[in-house]
Amino acid sequence: MKKLFILLLLLLAFCACSRKTNEKSLLIMCGSANRPPMREIADLYERETGVTVQLLYGSGGGLLAQIALTRKGDIYLPGSPDYIVKARKKHLIFPESTKRVCYLIPAIITPKGNPRGIKTLQDLGKSGIKIAIGNPDTVCMGSYAIELLEKNNLLNQVMKNVAVYGGSCSKTANLAALNKVDAIIGWRVLHFWNPETMQYIPIEKKSLTRISYVPISIPIYARDRKEAQKFIDFVVSEKGKNIYRKHGYVTDKTLARSFADQAVIGGEYSLPAAYFQLVRQHQPQPDNQR
Repeated sequence: MKKLFILLLLLLAFCACSRKTNEKSLLIMCGSANRPPMREIADLYERETGVTVQLLYGSGGGLLAQIALTRKGDIYLPGSPDYIVKARKKHLIFPESTKRVCYLIPAIITPKGNPRGIKTLQDLGKSGIKIAIGNPDTVCMGSYAIELLEKNNLLNQVMKNVAVYGGSCSKTANLAALNKVDAIIGWRVLHFWNPETMQYIPIEKKSLTRISYVPISIPIYARDRKEAQKFIDFVVSEKGKNIYRKHGYVTDKTLARSFADQAVIGGEYSLPAAYFQLVRQHQPQPDNQR
């Protein structure tokens, strides 16, 4: 009887381990620009399918480097198609799996009440104004900021006021929310993350030369490509897009166009030589948020 009891215990343990091994899971390499809606979508997907969804947040460039280094990731969700282009060139994703989730419109984000009375891009170049942008080398929001300034002939004027580089979209937004800077150049939607502490200043249509969209794709290291595709289908369904809209995101192309009717949507941008020259003269500090 004792041997039979031990055998039963071992059998139960084996069955439990087998069930645990067979549980389906997804690792989402999630750009911080997607943090609020994606957390809700992940929770809903888990409840409806039983698939465990793990979210790893970071900058688009940082996450792409992690995919290449660790050879892990079932979904890649950066904040800009720039990084999908980079991923495709490095053969790190299945290009045909890429879908468009929503649109991101550049805007000026200030602490609530806009204490410095900032109204235009030109105001960011005024003496005494302290600015933050995402790190242009790894954060898509940062490279969009540099492009915006360059195309409006404000790079020299404003870069001298850029005091801090945010390590991701959410970290850059926090600098405005916590009143550590007078303004950031970010996405319009950041205001909706926390309207009690932030507000946005629209940028004139004629000044907006490019708007972004959020792409979602499957890395070549995905453990179960069919399951990853099911998740993408869920995100781009009306159910998924409704969650994005609830958090202030624009999912309709026509509506996105209304903010910048002459702007390019998506595409790729390379940082200009003038930017690197300015950085050598005036090096912004990285933020110390964890």
